[in-house]
Amino acid sequence: MQPSLLQGFPAPARPAGPQLAGHLPVARVLVESSLPHLDRLFDYGVPDTLDHAATPGVRVKVKFNGQDLNGFLMERVAESDAGHTLVPLAKVVSPVSVLTPAVRELVYSVAARYAGTVSDVLRVAVPPRVAKLDKEFASAEPEWQAVPDQAVPDQAEPREATALQAGPAQDALPGAWAAYQNGQAFLQHLAGGGSPRAVLNPLQGFGPGGWPQLLAEAVAAAYASGRGAVVVVPDYRDLDRLEEALHRLLPEDAVARLTADDGPTPRYRSFLRLLAGTARVAIGTRSAAFAPVRDLGLVACWDDGDDLHIEQRAPYAHAREVLLLRAGQEDAACLLAGHSRSTEAQRLVEAGWARAVEAGRPDVRRTVPRIVNTADSFEQERDPLARIARLPGAAWRAAKEGLERGPVLVQVARAGYAPSLACEMCREPARCGSCQGPLAVAGASGTSAMPQCRWCSTPAPDWHCVHCGGRRLRKGATGVIRTAEELGRAFPGKTVVTSSGDQVKAGVGPGKALVVATVGAEPVADGGYAAALLLDGDSLLRRETLRAGEDTVRRWFNAAALVRPAADGGLVVVTAADTAAVGALLRWDPAGYAERELSLRMELQLPPAVRIASVTGPRAAVEHYTGAVAAELASSGITLRTAGPAPVVLSGPPSPRRSAEDVRTLLFFPYGQAAAVTRVLRVTRAAAAAKRFSEPFQLRLDGIDVL
Repeated sequence: MQPSLLQGFPAPARPAGPQLAGHLPVARVLVESSLPHLDRLFDYGVPDTLDHAATPGVRVKVKFNGQDLNGFLMERVAESDAGHTLVPLAKVVSPVSVLTPAVRELVYSVAARYAGTVSDVLRVAVPPRVAKLDKEFASAEPEWQAVPDQAVPDQAEPREATALQAGPAQDALPGAWAAYQNGQAFLQHLAGGGSPRAVLNPLQGFGPGGWPQLLAEAVAAAYASGRGAVVVVPDYRDLDRLEEALHRLLPEDAVARLTADDGPTPRYRSFLRLLAGTARVAIGTRSAAFAPVRDLGLVACWDDGDDLHIEQRAPYAHAREVLLLRAGQEDAACLLAGHSRSTEAQRLVEAGWARAVEAGRPDVRRTVPRIVNTADSFEQERDPLARIARLPGAAWRAAKEGLERGPVLVQVARAGYAPSLACEMCREPARCGSCQGPLAVAGASGTSAMPQCRWCSTPAPDWHCVHCGGRRLRKGATGVIRTAEELGRAFPGKTVVTSSGDQVKAGVGPGKALVVATVGAEPVADGGYAAALLLDGDSLLRRETLRAGEDTVRRWFNAAALVRPAADGGLVVVTAADTAAVGALLRWDPAGYAERELSLRMELQLPPAVRIASVTGPRAAVEHYTGAVAAELASSGITLRTAGPAPVVLSGPPSPRRSAEDVRTLLFFPYGQAAAVTRVLRVTRAAAAAKRFSEPFQLRLDGIDVL
């Protein structure tokens, strides 16, 4: 047992209590606390009355520093090195061992990779308990054997990809994978009990050849080999489609659905079914990456570039990285799939860790829609005002002709009506007088309606510009509601459907309608869209973020994949300047764009070519912490490249954890030094928390929104 980081915090000595168990009388418990200096195991005695129930992996309640705290019993040992009489366990909350050895090892690995606490990761990995379900499943719960602690590396070095070859006497399913190079070989190897690793770029997002069918066939291949699978998707709409595809290939009781959107009882019931082994396939949103699947054979992630895969609580782990760690620890196959390709997935391909599974060019031309850019020379000659018009002539014609054949998708960048306002005289953004948040108009009355702050909702009836004194406002951007209103006037008599914000639609029928949706909220049309208009492309590309181009390409490909093939009249019109991102969409070449982006990042030594840690908080706390980290690493011969501290540019309202005076320092380090650096980051943070000499700060690794 490692020494305490804080004197006085180990369990206090007590008089002799109840008689302890005769076999393995010491329980090592991880208490539920997000404090970094308490991120270790504490020894407690196991009363004889709890001997049978106190098994590794169960939830327990313990006395800690005068308080009753929840925790997890990690293991039982014969002796303790605490040097004092142990406090006995207060209670075994449930006899169900919810933490299996494999998931326990994964939790420790994730905490080490992200320099977080094990307790924070467990909060995501194990869903909240539902007592009545625990009682139902207690008799059927498997008895998991404890495993000793072992050091887990931060991230395994990429090894050569396993050859995609057929397994012995196994034929892969002949379905949707037949159109993809290496596709059949991947399925055959998977069905034969192998662990291939692949990055897949499906062409279609609807119909029998869409991505849900591809993932379902991969899961079925793993299931046929007698193994389980975990599939993680961004949101409930993707989850519903995947579940429907799986039920066509597998028994219904073989699949368990894990998502907080279903509520605590259905989620916990699915978790216990996986724990008991009655279900072998786990599908869900980001927390499903920790699902306790037995005999794991495949981990898969759909659209890993979507930021919904990032946990919003510390340590902010990405589901893709959790699955990669799990694939390495359990020797499982790995599949990263998406219409586009993230730079992280491209790095795995170039490192030889995974193989690319792509369609040949003849299949691409036969499957995808025709792409038109309104900024090319041909369209410019036909419509000289196309560069400045929000709905150029080519887009209007595509919508008009598409409505004769079926639904037409219109993708816009912003939700609301007028999501940003500016001074009509000087064009400076209009700001709230209370919190300096952006002003907006929510209704359909234009700028004549009452503007209010998007952060604090304070009305601004007497607004005036602090720069020029002007009192008239103009729309700085047009939202989805305003766009739908304008299209409704342009195409009278046509049905207009909106999908955005908290009114996101999963699907629409095959009828002739205009479907106006924000990026990421596009419904799936039965039989595919006849046409799609990708508006506000320049607005998406001009965002001040390192991943603006990569994210825009991902959103474009996701929308274009919902459109019918060119042979069926499918047409996509994109309104953006002629850039590399537009060129990738015109050629339908997501791999080429990802390769280009990654090469630029490697040249500049930016993520994902290197790893990054961001330290955000009060200036004194940030400077003290980064200085202590740099000094500790220097003693080991490691020098970090740093940027900052610099004031944080707030993208939302200030909060108790993030104020306008906060600063941020960025630390860049190569993958080869990641294990040593993250270990120092973690230990130094625990020491700082134990001494309590500075204000709290945020430590975040590999955050995609900090650059």
